[in-house]
Amino acid sequence: MITYVHPSYFFLLLLLIPMIAWYIWRNKKTSASLQISSVDSFKGIPKSYKVYLLHLPFILRLGALTALIFALARPQSSDSHSNKDVEGINIMMALDVSKSMEAEDLKPTRLEAAKNVGKEFIMARPNDNIGLVVFAGESFTQSPLTTDKISLVRLMDGVNSDLVEEPGTAIGLGIANAVNRIKDVDAKSKVIILLTDGSNNRGEIDPMTAADLAATFNVKVYTIGVGTNAGEAPIRVKTAMGYQRQMVPVDIDEKTLDNIAQKTGGKFFRATDNKSLKSIYSEIDKLEKTKIQVTEYSKKNEEYLPYAIAALVFLLLEILLRKTLLRHIP
Repeated sequence: MITYVHPSYFFLLLLLIPMIAWYIWRNKKTSASLQISSVDSFKGIPKSYKVYLLHLPFILRLGALTALIFALARPQSSDSHSNKDVEGINIMMALDVSKSMEAEDLKPTRLEAAKNVGKEFIMARPNDNIGLVVFAGESFTQSPLTTDKISLVRLMDGVNSDLVEEPGTAIGLGIANAVNRIKDVDAKSKVIILLTDGSNNRGEIDPMTAADLAATFNVKVYTIGVGTNAGEAPIRVKTAMGYQRQMVPVDIDEKTLDNIAQKTGGKFFRATDNKSLKSIYSEIDKLEKTKIQVTEYSKKNEEYLPYAIAALVFLLLEILLRKTLLRHIP
């Protein structure tokens, strides 16, 4: 199927009408005449092939202009597209990217483990609308709700602990930002998955206030505390002597995370290793599904080149005929 990005260019085809009218008028006006008593002596004389080619250059010029206009309209082809209703849920992932997420008690780090599991989660749910917010001392949206999983995974690949300059852990801001992105979605199931390794120590919004906000809009918050139970975890830090490993405290406010989940109808998970981080899957699968409409498009291909080549060929043929076979001698 061929579509045109700039169909308004087809109005230029109207210019062909005055061109044709002008060509007819000019030929009639400039035709030479010779009066003779009789044309009987010319009967039977075969016509030259040039008579039949006389108007061909003008036709070629019209063809070149027509092909050029089609090229300017930017034709594109696509294999197919379809609209379909599928069963899915709407999920915002809120990911802690504070410096402590570089701790290595999860492999290779807490943040990388969270990203890897998050990407698996995204790709395992082709029918869900999923978005991503990140937070440390402040929060911002990395991706709004989307069904384009490939783009979302690429965005998640680019997430690192330098993404948010403000230090600290603003859990309340992370939840509030995610709620703002999902609250107006018309769906039965609206979910936030919060991954953090600390306790709220930044931001203007208290985590429980953000939980109340989520509950108001019927948004379930599943909270995940990421980190070991050992009390400390190793982390690589840059010093004057290069990178060295130091021990940082594991400070997860489990009580607050549990209260957030309970208030919103979600569930609190404690992820002490990579395997337990995946346990949220089974809980998400139990959520009520809702229908969302997905429009699938195949890749579009630019089709202007054949028209451009045709215009060039027509123009070159016109010039060649005028300079050789149909050359006018003054």
